[in-house]
Amino acid sequence: MVDVLVIGGGNAALCAALMAREAGASVLLLESAPREWRGGNSQHTRNLRCMHDAPQDVLSDAYPEEEFWQDLLKVTGGATNEKLARLTIRASSSCRDWMRKHGVRFQPSLAGTLHLSRTNAFFMGGGKALVNAYYRSAENLGVQIRYNAPVDSLEIRDGQFVAARIGNERIEAKACVLAAGGFESNREWLREAWGQNERGEWPADNFLIRGTRFNQGVLIKHMMDQGADIIGDPTQAHCVAIDARAPLYDGGIVTRVDAVSLGVMLNREAKRFYDEGEDFWPKRYAIWGRLVALQPGQIGYCIIDSKAIGRFMPPVFPGVTAQTLPELARKLQLDEAVFMKTMNDYNAACRVATFDHTVLDDCHTENLSPPKTHWARPIDTAPFYGYALRPGITFTYLGLRINEKAQVHFNGVPSENLFVAGEMMAGNVLGRGYTAGVGMSIGTAFGRIAGTQAAAAARVGSEHAAA
Repeated sequence: MVDVLVIGGGNAALCAALMAREAGASVLLLESAPREWRGGNSQHTRNLRCMHDAPQDVLSDAYPEEEFWQDLLKVTGGATNEKLARLTIRASSSCRDWMRKHGVRFQPSLAGTLHLSRTNAFFMGGGKALVNAYYRSAENLGVQIRYNAPVDSLEIRDGQFVAARIGNERIEAKACVLAAGGFESNREWLREAWGQNERGEWPADNFLIRGTRFNQGVLIKHMMDQGADIIGDPTQAHCVAIDARAPLYDGGIVTRVDAVSLGVMLNREAKRFYDEGEDFWPKRYAIWGRLVALQPGQIGYCIIDSKAIGRFMPPVFPGVTAQTLPELARKLQLDEAVFMKTMNDYNAACRVATFDHTVLDDCHTENLSPPKTHWARPIDTAPFYGYALRPGITFTYLGLRINEKAQVHFNGVPSENLFVAGEMMAGNVLGRGYTAGVGMSIGTAFGRIAGTQAAAAARVGSEHAAA
């Protein structure tokens, strides 16, 4: 029997496995994916949001706890547990030395509309390099790793973990960490959660999955059936507007279109539906997936002109290009008359002063609904570009309620040897909304906590057995 069983293979699971092993526990990690697809959604990540009180290597200026907290509070609208959120924030200030010890390297952020050089530390080589570094370190430390090992149920007795099952195989452990991801790739569950809208559509049928195909939510559903305390709304998720031509699964970051704040967003009826200049892109990019999901046909169209080119990270797919706006409307198969009225009304409403996409500038619209509060410039310089966008689900927020020790709860009582980290508990901190890099902050903080606590629980279990 191993001391600690870790179920999952992404950032949170690996942090838990490494911490438990460093604490002296024997560790077995079960990854449901084959080796070549290991790492869950973490392989698609790029950075970690970090609190810091002074400049640090790749991080400029300072990003103090209170500012991080206010950023999180704003995007969640208060749907967050402040105690757990602040724990995450503080942990983000001290984790990078530990990450470097396990082979993770950092690099300065790239230029563009994300301007994250102050708040986020970027991984050299991206999320795949981070995942590979952690797996190498885990193997070197003696963590046992099994691939193609999807756990389908747990044996729980009086709120305590006993064993996990992979089909007919039973695996016992003294303590367990659940870090098997959300249910974003379970399209039937997404369809059930989102239901049918007032137009008779099933919105989830048009969703794309930015991340792994292996996060089916099997253990979330199983834990619900076992009576674990649950937190979160099943329709809330990290949901981004991504290129409609993206693959169903594993499109990753390159499918995102970062030009929204530089232009206008239209729905299928060629009408605007939200303020494109509400706030900086890292704080607001993840609202657009849900906004598009609420539009007819779950599709939106980002319209820019040549003045925007070079100010955002080029997406993997080129935009539809036209020399005139009417031509662009026709190419996008939008009603030309409505499209032109929308564009003309927007252009006429723009009040351009000093355009600066690195600050909340004074370029705005007047007498227009919805307004564009920053970065509003007429779209009048050919060539013109259009991108059709669909909702792209990264990870879901429905999960297990926890405390500061990452313990799973049953009827308000924390389990002594069952812990959870990553997407399976992110809803404690992210009730809704998102800000760039905070998912990795949560996964790293609670992965490390869960691993440490599981190792301690295994020692207690060994002492009880010896006694």
